[in-house]
Amino acid sequence: MLAIQLTPAERKVHSAAAHHLDPVVMIGNDGLSAAVTKETELALNAHGLIKIRVLGDDRAQRELMFQTLADQLNAAPIQHIGKLLVLWRPQPEKEKKPDQDKMPGPREFKVLKYSSRGGQRPEMKRVTILGNQRLAAGGQVKRAKPKQKSAKKKNQI
Repeated sequence: MLAIQLTPAERKVHSAAAHHLDPVVMIGNDGLSAAVTKETELALNAHGLIKIRVLGDDRAQRELMFQTLADQLNAAPIQHIGKLLVLWRPQPEKEKKPDQDKMPGPREFKVLKYSSRGGQRPEMKRVTILGNQRLAAGGQVKRAKPKQKSAKKKNQI
């Protein structure tokens, strides 16, 4: 696979975004192994933009690792400064399946009931509201009614 090619402006944006990141993958003295490649793949899927720290001292070897990772993982090489490598790959879109049976969960509210006599403290009561209910004035729980549409909106449809 070929690495993603970016314009200098895009590379600059990703480089600035990576500035505050900590390295998520470390390459030891053993070099680029299958386990390191797998971890880098997982990190790219999870984060999209990652930093990699290389512990070796040979600059040519680090440059080779940088290009190899970018080519193998179909990622864009963003930056190579010292022993830090920055790679970017667009994150895959996560499919969210809508659940037809899912209803809003119960919510809990605190209701204050004031006494009809003046000088007493209000009574606090906890009320649980289900998905098809609403809290009316005075702390009463009522069934929710469908929202009414205005006459203008009814005519538009």
